[in-house]
Amino acid sequence: MTTSAHEVRTAAGTLRGGSEEGVAVFRGVPFAEPPVGALRFAAPVPAEGWDGVRPALSYGPPPPQAGALGMDELTREAMGTDWLTVNVWSPEPRPGAGLPVLVWIYGGAYIVGMSGLPETDGARLARDGGVVVVTFNYRVGIEGFAHIEGAPANRGLLDQVAALEWVRDNIRAFGGDPDRVTVFGQSAGAGSIAALLTMERAAGLFRRAVAQSVPNTFFSPGLAADISAAFAAELGLRPTVADLSTVAPHRLPAAGDAVAAKMASAERWGQAGRGTIPLAPVVDGDVLPVAPWQALADGTGRDVDLLVGHTRDEQRLLSLIDGTLGRVTEEQAEAALRAFAPGPDGARGYREGFPAAGPEELYELVRSDWLFRMPTLHLATAQTLGGGRAHLYELAWPAPGMGGALGACHGLDIPLVFGNLDKGQPAALFGEPPSPVAEEVSARMRTAWTSFAAHGDPGWPAYDDERRLTQVFDASPAVTAYPEEVSRRLWREHSFGAMPLIGG
Repeated sequence: MTTSAHEVRTAAGTLRGGSEEGVAVFRGVPFAEPPVGALRFAAPVPAEGWDGVRPALSYGPPPPQAGALGMDELTREAMGTDWLTVNVWSPEPRPGAGLPVLVWIYGGAYIVGMSGLPETDGARLARDGGVVVVTFNYRVGIEGFAHIEGAPANRGLLDQVAALEWVRDNIRAFGGDPDRVTVFGQSAGAGSIAALLTMERAAGLFRRAVAQSVPNTFFSPGLAADISAAFAAELGLRPTVADLSTVAPHRLPAAGDAVAAKMASAERWGQAGRGTIPLAPVVDGDVLPVAPWQALADGTGRDVDLLVGHTRDEQRLLSLIDGTLGRVTEEQAEAALRAFAPGPDGARGYREGFPAAGPEELYELVRSDWLFRMPTLHLATAQTLGGGRAHLYELAWPAPGMGGALGACHGLDIPLVFGNLDKGQPAALFGEPPSPVAEEVSARMRTAWTSFAAHGDPGWPAYDDERRLTQVFDASPAVTAYPEEVSRRLWREHSFGAMPLIGG
């Protein structure tokens, strides 16, 4: 609950925030003009200033988004088009405090996501870690990532750059040090960070980066354009700014949902179709010049310290969502192996590498490896090849909620890192009240993240391709050689890059 007021002066004007859980909080601060009207599908434009004192007590409205996880219902309840806003939590909101800054980039497959979810409230992380925490909204779905004729590519990434520029220009007023900014994000947020490490526009905006469960989803221009044409066709339109601007923003996500429901039957979309991935950053040669793994191996990110990792059971949550958890047949497992295992003998490699695994485990392993675990590992390897420093981790602690069925699933790290084990939808994973072990794992992760933000050292040695030392977060934590060795060997020769249009 807000108990007292705090005022800070930003470049655009004075803000009045509140105080919650021992920290100052400022919500709903615009960093760009609403991207509607003449600015629809355009690169972000800096927000105009204001006179007087602007209240900053409520989150700004989230961007329009798909129906996944019921997120579209949340956006319908939020009024307004001021989608591009930031939120700040600070334990010492005064210029000169010089605190490290952690800037969160949410995930959601590039189709959903918002900064106002209770599990990403930054109060505990800021208070206990002595850091300034920033979260923000960026455009998702067709608004942010569809490849549209007449619009810049990767508008969602450009929004992220604009938010980081706002942090650079204003965070000192909130007690932060603009020279000690760390971006951290999960899933599509981690993929966004991998992209930001590659983008010239983002150079110098952050000193360190934490990428949690990096997805392999980056599209070639041909694939992105073909999928965008399908979005427009659902509405009887062409994939142009002129046509799509005639559709109200809240109506566009339904077209994306309709295409996603039919993706598996489109062979020309390859693994993107088989994985039901309708949107992703586009390697367009301009905003995003090359895929992140190549860029980091070439040394693009060598001046940015990288902390990167994944959960052990990434696929479990996704299987729950799509209804396959506990129901995978031998036919489904074989289809997944054929679709996602690397190389011509990949399916046999999994069966030989995991001889005791049944259909469910094989299905989970190959999909976890393809989408998150191996792209994450390869990003750490690429960073070290390029002369940079990376620290690697795996979250192996199984959540006790739902009878333990989800294990160390995708997204479990978010409430653990923020320390919000009893807030939002993920609270069901931890039980009521959260166990002492859950609190201990959370405390260790929060300490690692905030120490990394402050000093570049999360508490364990940097990764190299010989020892492959990895921090395993579990009830009994350990630093050991990378634990997913069979998978590592299976994917050793694979190269991650932009997904192509088959035959295009």
